[in-house]
Amino acid sequence: MSNWLKLGEILQQDSILPAQIIEEALQRQQQDPQLLGQILLNHYGLSASALIRALAKQFDLTYLTSIPTGTGTSELLGRLPLEYVREQCIFPLHLSDTSLQLVMTDPTNSTPINDLAALTGCRIEICLATEEEILRAINHAYAEQAGDSASFAPDLDDNDNDLAATLGPTDLLDSSDEAPIIRFVNGLIARASRERASDIHLEPFETEMIIRYRIDGVLYEILRPPQKARAAIISRIKILSGLNIAEKRLPQDGRFRVRIAGRDVDIRVSSLPTAFGERLVLRLLEKSSNVIDLAQIGLDEQLQQQVDQLIRQPHGIFLVTGPTGSGKTTTLYAALSRLNDRSKNIITIEDPIEYQLSGVGQIQVNSKIDLTFAAGLRSILRQDPDIIMVGEIRDSETAEIAVQSALTGHMVFSTLHTNDSAGALTRLLDMKIEPFLVSSAVTGILAQRLVRKLCPDCRSSYTPSEEMIRHFAGFVPDQTDLKFFRSSGCDACQQIGYRGRTGIYELLHLTDEIRELLMAGADASSIRHSAQKAGMLSLRQDGLKKARAGETSLEEVLRVTRIDN
Repeated sequence: MSNWLKLGEILQQDSILPAQIIEEALQRQQQDPQLLGQILLNHYGLSASALIRALAKQFDLTYLTSIPTGTGTSELLGRLPLEYVREQCIFPLHLSDTSLQLVMTDPTNSTPINDLAALTGCRIEICLATEEEILRAINHAYAEQAGDSASFAPDLDDNDNDLAATLGPTDLLDSSDEAPIIRFVNGLIARASRERASDIHLEPFETEMIIRYRIDGVLYEILRPPQKARAAIISRIKILSGLNIAEKRLPQDGRFRVRIAGRDVDIRVSSLPTAFGERLVLRLLEKSSNVIDLAQIGLDEQLQQQVDQLIRQPHGIFLVTGPTGSGKTTTLYAALSRLNDRSKNIITIEDPIEYQLSGVGQIQVNSKIDLTFAAGLRSILRQDPDIIMVGEIRDSETAEIAVQSALTGHMVFSTLHTNDSAGALTRLLDMKIEPFLVSSAVTGILAQRLVRKLCPDCRSSYTPSEEMIRHFAGFVPDQTDLKFFRSSGCDACQQIGYRGRTGIYELLHLTDEIRELLMAGADASSIRHSAQKAGMLSLRQDGLKKARAGETSLEEVLRVTRIDN
């Protein structure tokens, strides 16, 4: 029988590792008292999946390549603390009257087997899966449970307003606090993270409070907690974010950090007094080390090549423009990740730091100690940088230093809040930067917007009305069978019709004609017209291309683009 074989013999038989490696690992085990599988995993390049397969063969157990989403016994998960499940690396898959199917990584670990046998009174049937797969299933299952807890209306007694406790557990999903308000706020944040919300709005009115999530750029009402819970909910969030709960007349800003399903999330809180109480907005910023590439943000192949050429210039300023929440920082980091290698010194100054990029020095703006964009940028220049990223050009001082940096041999990336690419040039002029400096320093400007992507599960083609086509006059070919796409809504997209977002772009190159217009003091409209003559596609034209390809809808393109685009 296979369970009589040793682990090393199985790995040799299956041609996973040669005998020489197994022998070296066994010798190492004599000095390092670890399990053989762990030594092979840590020092000899054995993959986790190969190890678990071999263990399943050795102990004659079932190996699961993946744990299906939505599985797991909710009754038992509710009784097991998250930290215990993670520490033991187990996942209760199915519970019946007589047996419990348990997924684990180490079949020799008897502790959880004995614990769960005593807890349930059932026979334990073991399956094996990789640690990564088990943790993914754990995080998803507990996030589902925590998210569901946000839908209840907290039942508060008049005296139940002791909100002095803070989030004790490392992970928000592992909070065992029984105070209804604490559980409610935890669930509210966990559900927002699970549903990919970027903001949580708590809006007080005369007789009720409305809570809304912004998902893919659009606000959706989630629930209306009872009026008597309003003050307690707001106080709980203010305590978490370090705000003064006694001050209700002035705007306040704060932040706090939590872990949700194993992910670090920074939450910025803004409080604003209104006629019926304090209005709160929570912005969720997930700390991520996974920076996406330019190809993943919606740039077509031609635009990618053009952007790639601009960002690889030895010096100059590359600007990304658009409103708040249009993905400008993500685009800049996608560009930086292409340039990031050991031959370059890259330093950024941001507010806040939204991505961690290995090999890049990142500075957090701190206005309390006068570490502004301008002050930080001056200091960065003394660090011998090759590439500098400034989170945003907000004032004349920052703009002036950025331009001077570009003219003295540095490549500078930054963002501006303007409606289109041409408007960025006139904004720099408004900041008292001389036209000849702007024309010499700026290499290219990328304007962008985010549009919601049609749900692929319920997307279908249709012929739009003549009224809709008129919005795109001059851009749509004259065809009688012109097809576009729309979605009706399904369970996969929560009946919204959209799932996820992508970008639409316009890229302005500074041609000789545009430089002449700048020197002559031309307005943004003249500059844009010149750029379009030179081949620049407007935001609306790029959006139309994505609508024809079925990525988004015509309504979405109209929603995010200007009339004159």
